[in-house]
Amino acid sequence: MSKKSPPTITTPLDTLAASTIMANATAHKQQHAELIKTGLDGLFTQLSTYLTEADCSRIRTAFLVADAAHLGQYRQTGEPYITHPIAVATLCASWKLDGQSIMAALLHDVLEDTGTDKITLAHEFGAPVANLVDGLSKLDKLHFDSKEAQQAESFRKMLLAMADDVRVILVKLADRLHNLSTMGTLMPEKRRRIAHETLEIYAPIAHRLGLDDIYRQLQDLCFHQTHPIRAAVLEKALQRNRGQKRELFTKILDQVCQAFEQAGLDVELSGREKNLASIYQKMKAKKLSLSKVLDVYAFRIIVKTRSDCYVGLGVLHGLFKFVPGRFKDYISLTKKNGYQSLHTTVLGPYGTPVEFQIRTHDMHRIAESGIATHWLYKDKDISFSDVQKQSHLTLQSLFHIQQKTNDSIEFLEHIKVDLSPDAVYVFTPKSRILTLPRHATALDFAYSIHTDIGSHAVSARINDMDASLSTELHNGDRIHIVTDPAAKPHLSWMKWVKTGKARSELRHYFKSQRLSESAHLGQQLFKQALETANLPNPEVEMWEKLLLDSGCKTKEELFSEIGLGIRDANITIQRLLMVSQNNVSSVVQTSELLVKPEVERLVIRGDEMNTLTLSKCCHPIRGDAIVGHLLRRQGLIVHTSDCPTARTQRAHDNLRWINLEWDMDAELADPFSVALHIVTTDERGLLAKVASKISEAGANIEVVHSQVIHNQVHVDITIDVTDRVHLAQVFKSLRTLPQVNKIARRFGHRSR
Repeated sequence: MSKKSPPTITTPLDTLAASTIMANATAHKQQHAELIKTGLDGLFTQLSTYLTEADCSRIRTAFLVADAAHLGQYRQTGEPYITHPIAVATLCASWKLDGQSIMAALLHDVLEDTGTDKITLAHEFGAPVANLVDGLSKLDKLHFDSKEAQQAESFRKMLLAMADDVRVILVKLADRLHNLSTMGTLMPEKRRRIAHETLEIYAPIAHRLGLDDIYRQLQDLCFHQTHPIRAAVLEKALQRNRGQKRELFTKILDQVCQAFEQAGLDVELSGREKNLASIYQKMKAKKLSLSKVLDVYAFRIIVKTRSDCYVGLGVLHGLFKFVPGRFKDYISLTKKNGYQSLHTTVLGPYGTPVEFQIRTHDMHRIAESGIATHWLYKDKDISFSDVQKQSHLTLQSLFHIQQKTNDSIEFLEHIKVDLSPDAVYVFTPKSRILTLPRHATALDFAYSIHTDIGSHAVSARINDMDASLSTELHNGDRIHIVTDPAAKPHLSWMKWVKTGKARSELRHYFKSQRLSESAHLGQQLFKQALETANLPNPEVEMWEKLLLDSGCKTKEELFSEIGLGIRDANITIQRLLMVSQNNVSSVVQTSELLVKPEVERLVIRGDEMNTLTLSKCCHPIRGDAIVGHLLRRQGLIVHTSDCPTARTQRAHDNLRWINLEWDMDAELADPFSVALHIVTTDERGLLAKVASKISEAGANIEVVHSQVIHNQVHVDITIDVTDRVHLAQVFKSLRTLPQVNKIARRFGHRSR
């Protein structure tokens, strides 16, 4: 007989605990419901001030869809997830974005975090809203090699959407603002990573689009995450400073108001404090204490017309003594983001430096809201063509970079430079103003004018003085680029350029050249293999079969893979025979011909630097007997025929080695590097004499190392020569020195 389970005994204490848990859960749900209701009330209160009832109704529908999609999801703060989209939408409403933007803000995480798809959103809310939401969604469902690659590709996707509709970035900035202000529960390392990403990408975009208020908020929020202790200390110091200077600022306000009243100018005067992150950056960059930062506090004077700005400047300089070198005219020299204002620093009462900004009402709206001004003030009869034009140019520049860059991480690095807020203002020969990143060179300027000007540039004239393309530009420089149709980019240019546009254009050019040169080399190798096998050039039908077998789309692609060492030309010929006649015995017979030694030599110029590398172990120069080693994805590595390294490698794998010869008639732009070992007697000033003799022979010295061994000086030197004849002239010049005991070319650690 089985035992019965003992009866469950429920004590009054258990009943009390259960009822308490249920009561807490109910209270928790009520609290969340109140939180959501409060957020929604605030959102629709703002929306009702500028949107129609029909728009608000569609936005309510969008909220219901978002709420259902995020049901049961919670943020790490413990709040229902839907509170985040509501907060993002409320920020967008404060900028008076249109109904489609508000709907996208409410739905911006629906594709990413729930089962909803883009087609469903498009059917319910229209294609523009679906496209906005899609542009804001990360690429989480695809496989990437690293987190960085995923972030870079997600950003590229957002940029493409942003090029079609700038509202994408406005909603994204609102999303980032709210996330930064509510990530206190995240791990410190993750908070710092998000802050650094914001400072590198999103804050510069906000600055470039003229969203100055958002830019300052992002900076301060990130500063508190990256340097929490410094932010707290600086904040307390500013509070003390604010209290001490209240009387001073009141006195300045009174004096300025009285002066403008006497001048008959109707102005609006207000004071502002520089944001925390900007103060810290200035203190750090210039190694200043807080008391030495001149523009912690500034006054803003808003006037009616552009001419009133300059009249107001005269009134200020008549009232206070201005600080030399602290005046900037951003009205005549408009910033890249459309910002316009006059800045001047004067010495106020008690010799305290105070900054003033003078601008019109239109300039002020653009300064604060940038491209968002289009929505904020669209009901006013105001033209904002300048800021819209500048913003369009910014988006166009970023879009151009992404078109020229296939790799997402490389693209991200390019735009980080291009979005840098530091800039120099320079002039074209026709006095057009261009804005470039700080440390930009004349070559960056050339590419910013036009790709063809950059690619064919040979030199520059800066302020009517001859200058090289690598010359760094400064504010006010007037630049003229000298071009030559025969000139082309050089690999060394990558070290000179700073702008994303120039870097992406050069990388695109070198990749195209690499493919072109590798295809040419591959075609030569294929032709050589055909002649060795005593085969005719394949007919169209045979080519089609070979391309189908290889997986290549074109002959150029196949030749390129042969030139880059991805495919072997001899094996490709075997595959050609197999697909054309399916005769295995003929393949075996032909394969004996494929490796016969009396193969015609392949002719090279020596400047095919995208598919051909001159080995560092033996430094081959034109005129040397040479061989080539075809390495996978590296192209052809050229060695001298008697190079010890080449001999060792060839003994193990002879099939991938090719006999080469120089095209002695080709005109080369660049010299060849050759390493020499020179032994001389130990004598003061002898190294200078050696250098002089090399220079007399028309050669350039790259690297010199010397050491004294047993009273003799051993000099290892690398020089540039045009060919073997030129090297012989260098040897002859050096042998005129009686102190020189031995000269030899150096191979690795050995000389001969």
